[in-house]
Amino acid sequence: MPHPRLFALRERLAARLTVLAAVGLLSIFLLAVLVFWGGVSAAIGFWKGAGAQGPLLAFCCAALAFVGGFLTLRLLFVPLPAPEGVQISPEDASDFHRLIEGMAWALDSDRIDHVWVTPEMNAAVLQRSRWGYFGRIETHLLLGLPLAHSVTCPQLVAVLAHEFAHLAVQRKGFGKYGALLRAWWLRVLDKIGEMFPILGAGADRWLRRFYSNMARLARIEEFEADALATQLVDADLLGETLIEVSLKEQFLFRDYWPRVLAQSKVRAKPLVRPYRDLGLGMTAGFLRVVCDDALAGEAPERSLHPTTKERLSALRVLPQMSSEDLPSAATHYFSQLLLPLAWTFDRAWWRDVRPDWQLIYHDVRRGRKHNNKHRGE
Repeated sequence: MPHPRLFALRERLAARLTVLAAVGLLSIFLLAVLVFWGGVSAAIGFWKGAGAQGPLLAFCCAALAFVGGFLTLRLLFVPLPAPEGVQISPEDASDFHRLIEGMAWALDSDRIDHVWVTPEMNAAVLQRSRWGYFGRIETHLLLGLPLAHSVTCPQLVAVLAHEFAHLAVQRKGFGKYGALLRAWWLRVLDKIGEMFPILGAGADRWLRRFYSNMARLARIEEFEADALATQLVDADLLGETLIEVSLKEQFLFRDYWPRVLAQSKVRAKPLVRPYRDLGLGMTAGFLRVVCDDALAGEAPERSLHPTTKERLSALRVLPQMSSEDLPSAATHYFSQLLLPLAWTFDRAWWRDVRPDWQLIYHDVRRGRKHNNKHRGE
């Protein structure tokens, strides 16, 4: 476990940022009310004391107040994005649901209401109100199918232990509402930048410290979740999992996906479907490298998350890789669902890439015909 000062710092920082977010949201609401009230008051004044021009001026003031108040109030209507993916019921993956229920009990965290399998290379826990802005806060677990193909069952437990640690200490009780308020305020600021670019640029400069503290909070939360996860899994296993995920992620984005997309130069439709053949591609194409090379290949800045090297240093474990390739967690927990999941994700992927794919294919064909024509001449 980290030094208690880390917990205290995270709690104070989260509380301070939550208060700032709440003040910002309340200020926008009060500004909208003020605009409405000012317009109505002016309309009443013109109606009573402006003679023949009174009704026209009153109507103009009321219209301006309505438009201004509506635009101001509209800034607040930016719901957090709903989870995306394929929802997995307890009947579809009973072993996996028993696993996450046991982990929630072990760490005394909120239980998972919904499990989603996504096409992304990550895992996350989200908390959302049932009806957008209102209703009970529901907890969603998002697990990427590529991630499940990349780790073994013990390593998946380590990944989930990290995610449940977020629920156990940072998204519990008032913490979950604070996190939702902060996320809501950030989306409002994005909306201000979209609707009023000049005002948004000024707000970004004024709130620069708020943004830096949000990034600082996110980094501390990652270190704290790693530390708490060691209550469920060994620190060495957690470090091994971090290395494994980093290696597999580099393989996917530097080797696997470029090879899949390279088919567009020779085929009108892909012969290799990325999600259907993901398990086979991981088994046949992935080659282990030196651990130091894996850490060196990681980007020094990965959004708000600390690097793998920083997380290993905080855990005080040496970088080490798994010594052998064992069956993946995907084949153990989702064996009956792999084909339907792959079919769903492959269809969505092909729908997105098809225009660019066919454009590349036809450009290459035209180029080859042009070259053959010149050779014939």
